[in-house]
Amino acid sequence: MSLNKQNLQSIINFIWTVADDVLINKFLENQYQDVILPMTVLRRLDLALEPTKDKVLKTHNEFKSKIDNVYEILTSEPYGSGLKFYNTSPFTMKKLLDDPKNIDANFLDYLNGFSENVQDIISKFKFRNQLKTFEETGITFSLIEKFCNPKVELSPDKISPMAMGYMFEDLIRRFNEKTNAAAGRHFTPREIIELMTHLVYLPVKDKIQKGTFLVYDPCVGSGAMLTQSKHFATDPEGEIKSTATFHLYGQENTGEMYATCKSDMLLKNEDPEKIKFGSTLSEYGFDPDLKFNFMLTNPPYGTTWKQDIDNLNVGTGRKVEIKDRRFNLKIKNFKGELEERSLTSRSNDGQLMFMLHMLSKMKDPKDGGSRIASVHNGSALFTGDAGSSESGIRQYILENDLLECIIQLPNDMFYNTGITTYIWLLTNVKEERRKGKVQLINASSEEFYQKMRKSLGDKRVEFKPEHIQMIQEMYFAFEENEYSKIFDNEDFGFYQITVHQPERDEKGNIITDSKGKPKSDKNLKDTENVPMRKGEKYQDVINDYFKKEVLPFAPDAWYDKAKMKVGFEIAFNKYFYQYEPLRALSDIANDILALEKETDGLLKEIIE
Repeated sequence: MSLNKQNLQSIINFIWTVADDVLINKFLENQYQDVILPMTVLRRLDLALEPTKDKVLKTHNEFKSKIDNVYEILTSEPYGSGLKFYNTSPFTMKKLLDDPKNIDANFLDYLNGFSENVQDIISKFKFRNQLKTFEETGITFSLIEKFCNPKVELSPDKISPMAMGYMFEDLIRRFNEKTNAAAGRHFTPREIIELMTHLVYLPVKDKIQKGTFLVYDPCVGSGAMLTQSKHFATDPEGEIKSTATFHLYGQENTGEMYATCKSDMLLKNEDPEKIKFGSTLSEYGFDPDLKFNFMLTNPPYGTTWKQDIDNLNVGTGRKVEIKDRRFNLKIKNFKGELEERSLTSRSNDGQLMFMLHMLSKMKDPKDGGSRIASVHNGSALFTGDAGSSESGIRQYILENDLLECIIQLPNDMFYNTGITTYIWLLTNVKEERRKGKVQLINASSEEFYQKMRKSLGDKRVEFKPEHIQMIQEMYFAFEENEYSKIFDNEDFGFYQITVHQPERDEKGNIITDSKGKPKSDKNLKDTENVPMRKGEKYQDVINDYFKKEVLPFAPDAWYDKAKMKVGFEIAFNKYFYQYEPLRALSDIANDILALEKETDGLLKEIIE
């Protein structure tokens, strides 16, 4: 049984009143989440264990002195919880309320009774740090009583895993608004995840009916992308109806998000050990050779990864070179020769580093390959000049024909940012018609969204099922129209050349060096980005461009043929730009005359 969204919202609102009724004047506003989130998780776990409590205690008392590791038997059926965790304390949250005088000591005993995997969750929440404040301010009883109220229905039997994920993320969104969390860092709206899962799984629907598949999110947050994508693939009433086994893997470096995600995996009977804590970029938690069939993520953008750079021991100086095979890749120089480069983006924005990390985790095409969906802001499309690491990362992706499609989303889709965002779809097993091609879909106009009656933070618009259907139909059609454009990979590449013009003296004579060659006037030096042309040599492309676009305007100009750079950018807006003609002069003149008349009337009133 699952609750509808309206009832779920009432539960969320009730939990939120804990702050006003219990925590106010005891904790700072930005500390509320340090109490409410772990208490929500603990009550959820508590209710899941309640039906087997007596059985677990009996088994524990019988075997604790006979075997060293009681985990297997205490989680098994019919002797234990039948879940991947347990609690050997005699208390439940409700039983704690029976002894108000000793509730602080008993609550600690209750926490200590959980299995090791839950101890990890409690530790990452840093929840025990709050117990002293609970005791000193005398709020322990009131707090537990609130969460045991029948209005807070958190039982797994009453709330579906999907609904619970919604609850966690709505609470997290509210906390993010209070603390101004980084844009897009934790919470991706459900309808965007839905679109991502459709575009990741549906193209290979027939290939995932049976077997075993690994799904990964390197910035897992609360785990919604993993669990929602698995649900979409395996829902017996869904579009795919797969009976395959899907293993969910994720990593998260924020303690509370990691704890929330791991608790959700426990309750969904997923393997909690496949959720790792730490920074993916510098503390990758899995076997380096582990590869994944599907990857979905919303990496943090516009946030620093300097600590990762320091942890990866890149040395000193301005040039960042990371000796890590994920970030050292071969791309072509302007001559078309492959050169290995350290592709490390600016320290204040690591989103493209997560992209490279995921590319390194793709399965070999011989083993079925991989599909990736990743959310990014505009920076990933165009930041970085020719020769920069950002440009080099785009170059690597396009030269290896890994980019399938980019979808521009409407503004105001996310809860804590109104900026423009894009979904990147990547794969190393493109279908034949898409090879060497990239599809751009502009889903930012009002045809593709509905305005919300009530905004949630910065989120003012949303996708409805029909909008998702429209976008995926354009993707599958793979045809050009007003909202869909198709390009060759080379269309995003260019050669950057430096154009020189001669230096002249006061009489207009060209100044030469000791070899008789004209000296370059630094005030006239400029750069030109020469578009690549499919199948043509760089010399021919550049010479042709120079003759047509430079020499007619600067006959004495030349360029340094030994110092050219390759660049790649995806100027999304340029491809969907729609010219709006200027207004007629007569219309403008009439408007000015009308304004003058209005102003004249106002002046007369003032004077009179």
